[in-house]
Amino acid sequence: MTQLDRTVQKFVDAINAHDSDAFFETLSEDASMSDDGNERNLAQWTDSEIFATNARMSVESTTSPTEFVADYSNDRWGSMRTAWRFTVRDGLISRFETGQAGA
Repeated sequence: MTQLDRTVQKFVDAINAHDSDAFFETLSEDASMSDDGNERNLAQWTDSEIFATNARMSVESTTSPTEFVADYSNDRWGSMRTAWRFTVRDGLISRFETGQAGA
């Protein structure tokens, strides 16, 4: 399995630690994101889908240092297989895209 980019790994670790400060420290000021191809308000989405719902993720496989498939779970949706792709610029995540992963 390819090793994750250091900033992407910090993103994953912050989610699993339920540490919103550490999570937002991985993001650029102008960071954006999409979920299942739909642009989302990053602050609202992360509160609703990560921190208010006790999200956790376990990376299953990586296709590059900035792309992986994970078993993602939270109190709202339960467990699901998700794909994640990141754009890292100057050591910070400027964009991430997530959504249901194919079989």
